[in-house]
Amino acid sequence: MRVAIAGAGAVGRSIAAELIDGGHQVMLIEREQHQFEPETVEQADWVLGDACEVSTLEESGIQLCEVVIAATGDDKVNLVVSLLAKTEFAVRRVVARVNNPANEWLFTDAWGVDVAVSTPRMLAAMVEEAVSVGDLVRLMTFRQGQANLVELTLPQETPLEGKAVSEIDLPRDAALVTILRGDRVIVPQPDDPLEPGDELLFVASADIEPDIKSALGY
Repeated sequence: MRVAIAGAGAVGRSIAAELIDGGHQVMLIEREQHQFEPETVEQADWVLGDACEVSTLEESGIQLCEVVIAATGDDKVNLVVSLLAKTEFAVRRVVARVNNPANEWLFTDAWGVDVAVSTPRMLAAMVEEAVSVGDLVRLMTFRQGQANLVELTLPQETPLEGKAVSEIDLPRDAALVTILRGDRVIVPQPDDPLEPGDELLFVASADIEPDIKSALGY
């Protein structure tokens, strides 16, 4: 997969390194000369230019990328990059970094954003996930709130112990996608039994999250 990242600061470079380790092709676009350091991520293609300029994006070949990540430290820049990538170059997937949580409401499909990543929100979700047992914790939002990744950890005294996945009567717009058990990642099958301590990951629309808890008996 070819990925373009706007912003080659510490965040952009870290994302690039992770993606390259995963076998992806990465292009970093940076407008500041002092942050243009190809030697820091040698396997990436580097472009010196302003990602808010259509000419820069066109010359860099962004139209050939399947994913664009707007990862600068400026929310205004990230919104403009997202809008151009989606509307001018029809990039299939646009991910944008939200620096100021107060601006999160702007990062929607109206600005070309498919996934908005807010570090404060993610950190809060990780804290909740670490301490909450028997409660749903929202870990991530997809498609501008149309679907969420939510997690529930089964307590030690759970009425679901030994029950098969197929016995959970989930609401229509919810899917159990993964069970985390110790160091195992389990793709749930209908006959798989549940155990205390299981972390259940669901993808669901926000309005039916209470129904998931009810289906699990909480």
